[in-house]
Amino acid sequence: MSVEVGDLAPDFELASHKGSKVKLSELRGKNVFIAFYPLAWTPV
Repeated sequence: MSVEVGDLAPDFELASHKGSKVKLSELRGKNVFIAFYPLAWTPV
């Protein structure tokens, strides 16, 4: 799946640093920054 500039991001859910879950759709209308760090917290 790819997203183009101007497309709405697909809705998804992630665990927060506080232990709860957050859905992207709950943050609609707010600025959201998502960073992925592959293998950052693994012993690889």
